[in-house]
Amino acid sequence: MSMTFPFLSRSGHVSFLNNGVEDWALALGVALGSAVAMVFLRAFVLRRMEALSRRTETRLDDFVTAMLSKTYLLFILVFAVYFGSTFLELTARQDKFVTRIAIASLLLQAAIWGDTGLRAWRDRFSIGPVDGARRASSSVLCFISRLLLWVVVTLMILDNFGINITTLVASLGIGGVAVALATQNILGDLFASLSIMLDKPFEVGDFIIVGDVLGSVEHIGLKTTRVRGLGGEQVVFSNGELLKSRIHNHKRMQTRRVAFVLRVAYGTPEDQLCRIPQIIREIVSGQQNVDFERAHFFSWGQWSLDFEVVYHFRSPDYILHMDAQQAIFLEIYRRFQKEGIEFAHPLSIVRLDDPKLAESFLRRGDAMPPGPSVH
Repeated sequence: MSMTFPFLSRSGHVSFLNNGVEDWALALGVALGSAVAMVFLRAFVLRRMEALSRRTETRLDDFVTAMLSKTYLLFILVFAVYFGSTFLELTARQDKFVTRIAIASLLLQAAIWGDTGLRAWRDRFSIGPVDGARRASSSVLCFISRLLLWVVVTLMILDNFGINITTLVASLGIGGVAVALATQNILGDLFASLSIMLDKPFEVGDFIIVGDVLGSVEHIGLKTTRVRGLGGEQVVFSNGELLKSRIHNHKRMQTRRVAFVLRVAYGTPEDQLCRIPQIIREIVSGQQNVDFERAHFFSWGQWSLDFEVVYHFRSPDYILHMDAQQAIFLEIYRRFQKEGIEFAHPLSIVRLDDPKLAESFLRRGDAMPPGPSVH
C-alpha cells in the first residue's frame, strides 16, 4: 500500500500545483518586485504631473493627475500576481482564469480612470461665474458619458469571462433606437444645448440678432434658450432651431463700422462741394474713439448730390456709438449752416410747355394742378 503527498513531486521534491519551491520563490519575487516598481512609478509620475500642473494653465495635466491618483493598490497587486504567474507552469484552465482576472482588473482600472477624468471635467464648470444652465448641461453630458463608459466596460468584462453578450447588445441596440425615435426632438434640443455649451456661439448676457429678433440672452436651458427682446417681451427658441439660424453676436463686436449718406441740394457751388469731404474729416476725426475712413461725393441722386461717409467706432457699446453719432450729426449741421451749404429735400419739377396755361396758373396763384409740388 503506497501513500501520495500533494506537496511532493514524483521525484520526491516538494512542489505545489506542479511547481517546485524554486519556481514559487521566483514567482513571488517577481510579483513583489512588480508591485513595488508600480507603486514607486505611480508616486513618481504623480509628483511630476502635480509639479507640471502648478506651472501651466492648461487643464489636461490636471485631469491626468486626478486620474492617476485613482490608481488603486488592489489592482496593482492583481497585476503583480499576474506577472509572477507567468513564471509558473500552469494548466490551460488555470492560465485562462488568471488571465481573465488580470484583464478584468485592467478594464475596471481603466473605467475608474475614465470616470475620474469625466468628473474632473464636469467639476471644471462648477468653478467661477458659470450660469446654472451651463452647469446643468455639463452635468447631463458627464452623466451620459459615464453611463456609456460603464456599460461598455461591463459588457467587455462579461465577454472576457466567456458570457455571450450578443443577445444583450442587440436588445440594448433595439431599445436605444426605440427611445431615440420616441424622443428625437428632445434629444435634438439636448445635444444642441451641449453644442452651445461646448462651442459657445453666445453666452448669457450677449446681445444677439436671430432673424427679426433682437435682444439679450437671458437663459440657456437644456431644451430652450430665452432672449429678452427690445420691447421687453421674452422670445423662446428651441436650441435645435436656434443653431440652424444665422446668429449675429453683437457683444463680441470689437469695432463698429458706421456708414451714412449726406444729401446736398443741386445748385450748390463747386467750391463748397470740394470743401465738404474735408469738413466731414475734421468733424469725425475730432470725436473720441472714432477713426475716420473716408468721405466722397459718390452719386447723382434724383433730387440731391450724395456724399457717403464711413468711420469706425472703437467700442461695441451701442449707447456710446449713438452719442458719438449724434455729436457728429449736430456738428455737421452747424458747419453746413455756417458755410451756407444747403441740405437737399425731396422735390419734383413740373414744366408746362403751354405759356398761356402757365401764365394762367401763375395769375391764379393757389390754383395749382393736383399732384407733385411745383418749384
